[in-house]
Amino acid sequence: MDKLTGLIGVVLIGGVAALGWQVFGAQDAPQGHSMVPPDTSNIAEGAPIAEVSLPDELSASAKLGKTMFEAACAKCHGDNAAGQNGIAPPLVHKIYEPNHHGDMAFLMAAKNGVQSHHWNFGNMPKIDGVTDGDVKMIVAYVRELQRANGIN
Repeated sequence: MDKLTGLIGVVLIGGVAALGWQVFGAQDAPQGHSMVPPDTSNIAEGAPIAEVSLPDELSASAKLGKTMFEAACAKCHGDNAAGQNGIAPPLVHKIYEPNHHGDMAFLMAAKNGVQSHHWNFGNMPKIDGVTDGDVKMIVAYVRELQRANGIN
């Protein structure tokens, strides 16, 4: 058997294995969270959705991010990213854990807006005047809040 035939065989076997996992094994894989929007019916309109514990200390990047978050995001996402019922979701929530919504998801949401897909608050508009660097600092702040609340 020549090297090309061997390579083609390995690629085919790998493809069949991946397809089999997608078709037969993916249903049994643990899910990080439900895609059903969380029930917020017992929370007053405009009230925080999440209870957020603050970290003892923030890194320098997170401190800058907190200031930027308060200027660009808190109007909708609430103080300390706890969300506001009927307005915008909490970012300190399992739905936004790093393995589901990576840092790039936050950047793309700020740059382009995002279609509502986990909550029933409507679409998020793009945020004018926020740079990629600003979002990087905001994400540092949100991630430190998440870690302080057991979201890794």
